[in-house]
Amino acid sequence: MIYDYTITTGKGEKLNLADYKGKVIMVVNTATGCGFTPQYAPIEQMYKDYHDQGLEILDIPCNQFGGQAPGTDDEIHEFCTMHFNTTFPQMKKADVNGANELPLYTYLKSQKGFEGFGEHEYKALLEEMFAKADPDWAKKPDIKWNFTKFIIDREGNVVARFEPTADMAEVEACVKALL
Repeated sequence: MIYDYTITTGKGEKLNLADYKGKVIMVVNTATGCGFTPQYAPIEQMYKDYHDQGLEILDIPCNQFGGQAPGTDDEIHEFCTMHFNTTFPQMKKADVNGANELPLYTYLKSQKGFEGFGEHEYKALLEEMFAKADPDWAKKPDIKWNFTKFIIDREGNVVARFEPTADMAEVEACVKALL
């Protein structure tokens, strides 16, 4: 269960996810230099609109995709607050795939695997790039790119996974339905 995990904040403090029991949680791997970086704006808006109703956002910067999250945790935080006025909690930069991935991500991917990108202007580009690297890429639950979002309900169940190509209105509708 998601409440069994602990992650580290950008300030180096341990955050026990059991403290979020009864909340709707969005876990999102982010990057400051990505084509999807503008998604910080609607994510922040959701946080402002729904935090008082029980939404928590866990922003986990990740540098595994094209080196698009360079810099220290402090530099990433400064970028996000300066460019997107983010107020939601930002965690320590971490891996979401591979030998050093956060155990939280191992769990999230076991609950909701990759189901495709859906329609988006970057869909063909992403699919071509992944197919060159691994012909079986679409069958694997790995995080494919920055700004993949997992939505957890108030009981701690992983109910949805949204790829970075998903319409942010769909993500918001999912969150609203759970609040």
